[in-house]
Amino acid sequence: MIEWLLFLVLGAIAGVLAGLLGVGGGLVLVAALAWLLPLLGVPADAAMHAALASSLASIVLTAAASARAHAKRGSVLWPTVAWMVPGLLLGGWLGSGVAVRIDGDALRWIVAGYCVIAALQLLLGKGREGRPDGRPAPKGPGMAAAGGVIGAVSAVVGIGGGSMTVPLLVSRGVAPVRAVGTSSACGVAIGLASAVGYALHAPAGALPEHAVGYVYLPAAIGVAMASVLAAPFGTRLAHRLHGDTLKRVFALFLLAVAASLASGG
Repeated sequence: MIEWLLFLVLGAIAGVLAGLLGVGGGLVLVAALAWLLPLLGVPADAAMHAALASSLASIVLTAAASARAHAKRGSVLWPTVAWMVPGLLLGGWLGSGVAVRIDGDALRWIVAGYCVIAALQLLLGKGREGRPDGRPAPKGPGMAAAGGVIGAVSAVVGIGGGSMTVPLLVSRGVAPVRAVGTSSACGVAIGLASAVGYALHAPAGALPEHAVGYVYLPAAIGVAMASVLAAPFGTRLAHRLHGDTLKRVFALFLLAVAASLASGG
């Protein structure tokens, strides 16, 4: 019962972050689960892989709930999503296949390093104004290729890709809040392909029980249940905050997670 309550709390946090930042709360989930799962009987040498896989599995529903809430407000650029999805699916599948072959400690440092790089990008990068109404959404082969890279990296670090998709779209002139909504929709494809990859690429008996491959089902289900309910609250908050405020919140969030992972907690 206690572990389910913990997963529900994590899910609520993930859901708010999904709506607010355009991610499924993946980074905070990875850090929390990497610490929590060994206490619940998951072998220490498989804990990081299980944290990544379980985070990505939960992101499917979390990102879907966030995308639905943003779509109601007209903040999802569906033509952009359509161009990016094939690359996101392929990248997520291939990235998970690579990740299962990387040592858990190395994965921890990869995730921490990624958090720092993404945070600095948001804090130091120059933003642009939102694109005028009526201007075509970003699309084309370039967006499909970008989807492949985003999907692969996201699978390795256990996220829904918001820290890459949002800056990419903002750099193309998309208003930050619409970039967040579009990123949420993209996160569904990333989570689905990556989670399936972690389930099928995992060695036999990777986790002792309650798991499919590296996906620890109690964590994935508990987090997803709460996050679906919490995501709309983050969406409402995102529409009330200025784009620059969203970027600062996201950057500080990434640095906090990096510190946690680097300390081994």
